[in-house]
Amino acid sequence: MDATATFALQIGAQAPDFSDLLGGDANRSSLSPFEDTRLLVVVFTSNGCPTVRAFEDRLAEIHATYARDGVRVVAVNANNPYLSPGDSYDEMVRRAGEKGFQFPYLKDLDGRVARAYGAISTPHAFLFDEDRRLRYQGRIADSRIPEKVTTPDLENALRDLLAGWPPRVPVTVPFGCSIVW
Repeated sequence: MDATATFALQIGAQAPDFSDLLGGDANRSSLSPFEDTRLLVVVFTSNGCPTVRAFEDRLAEIHATYARDGVRVVAVNANNPYLSPGDSYDEMVRRAGEKGFQFPYLKDLDGRVARAYGAISTPHAFLFDEDRRLRYQGRIADSRIPEKVTTPDLENALRDLLAGWPPRVPVTVPFGCSIVW
């Protein structure tokens, strides 16, 4: 399946700017603090989705492993907290502390950032190069069960970009839970 036709943000597109997203540290965040980041991974996520929960440790490992290469991970939760109480800001702060996230976990209160990126599920990963051009989007891996992963798509794209090549597979279809608008 050629998923590129179904995504709002196409490969090569500029990262949509965001500002005023509330972080777990109670500070507002934007895209600008990541200007000097070599590669930026933006993952739309949530607290209760079983697929997201299965990938949380993997995202933490990706952040830790590739940080020395100039890679940063940013998680964004766009779920409506009135319809999904487990995704309230307070629950996000609790979850980030419980898991010991070392990457920013931001709240997209009105879903406008998720809409600008064209996120269709949680998780949905977007990988941007140093010019903030989209180089990969889609799933983190082909299975949420670590022992069954045969294709670590996001990491493959990261490795390709770090080696100076375009990602061999720039688009995959994310899977998980619907974003609760």
